Amino acid sequence: MKNTRQAIEAFFANKSIAVVGVSHSTEKFGNYLYRELKKAGYKVYAVNPGMDMAEGDRCYAGLGALPEKPEGVLMCIPAPATLAVLDDMAKLDIKSAWLQQGADSPEAEEKAQTLGINLVSGECVMMFLKPVESIHKWHRVVRTVFGKMPK
Repeated sequence: MKNTRQAIEAFFANKSIAVVGVSHSTEKFGNYLYRELKKAGYKVYAVNPGMDMAEGDRCYAGLGALPEKPEGVLMCIPAPATLAVLDDMAKLDIKSAWLQQGADSPEAEEKAQTLGINLVSGECVMMFLKPVESIHKWHRVVRTVFGKMPK
């Protein structure tokens, strides 16, 4: 599945996003993404079945435990775990997902397509979350110059 600018824009049009894969360590990338989405004004939900709190907020065991259905799901989990989350998304009729690098796989991409889920796979959220900051801004410039950005 090829990522498109349209799929990326559709993901960021969501107002509420569940981040599956926050961690006990505030240094982990899932936590960083959670903080950055929150800072950008999104309503975010932390999801990790082994935690009660993340980044000072309530953490939920799974998508079905959230107080409301999020519009999108960002996954920062090992690739084999994404298949079950995609199944949960289908049960809850959530149609927008982003598989951060490491969460992506051909099997997950195929499953998302079968389930009718708008998917961005294997791209870094920080390359597209506006405003693009820090090292991500440089990566974006380099990828643009070399024609590697989704069209």
